[in-house]
Amino acid sequence: MKMPDSRVVRVGRHPYNTKSHKCKAVRTPGGKLVSHKIAKKTKGPVCGAPGCNISLPGIKHLKGSAYKNLKKRERRVSRAYGGSLCGTCVREKIVRAFLLEEQRAVKKVLAEAQSKKK
Repeated sequence: MKMPDSRVVRVGRHPYNTKSHKCKAVRTPGGKLVSHKIAKKTKGPVCGAPGCNISLPGIKHLKGSAYKNLKKRERRVSRAYGGSLCGTCVREKIVRAFLLEEQRAVKKVLAEAQSKKK
């Protein structure tokens, strides 16, 4: 029985074990030892609101260049600000806008009441 070759030749042009050129030895069904390149893991998109830096749920963690090959429904969540803000921040934004509008309405009512008094 012939022993399989234990030496592995790295994939690609340069032989160094750098951060972007990690390889893993894999044995094929034919008994050969080959090198597979390991892709970097990404953090994925994060919430863009100041102070909130959580990873956006429901969106794949890919490299920036890989998003162009995805469908629109895979790049974002079907909600206002779906691909850039998390749900909590969107809720806060809506509530803040509503409360500001209510405050304006109250001021208007009070101003009308004061003008009627005079």
